[in-house]
Amino acid sequence: MDQLAAAQGRAIDAGKTMTAQGKDVRYIRSLFVPGEARCMCLFEAPNPQNVKELNETAQIPFSRIVEAMDLTP
Repeated sequence: MDQLAAAQGRAIDAGKTMTAQGKDVRYIRSLFVPGEARCMCLFEAPNPQNVKELNETAQIPFSRIVEAMDLTP
């Protein structure tokens, strides 16, 4: 959990830095599924390239980036 918290902090910081540089991207939250050893991180960005750059800058490993839609009532 400490590693996840540190990664979350790096994602928040990288998002703020990138947005200040004109590359909009914002870390929203993460969901961790211990039984699957999987973590899903949610970001808001106009394109997947910004999300990819944030993860690479924050040194957060990822297997893929996919678009999702918020269906909150």
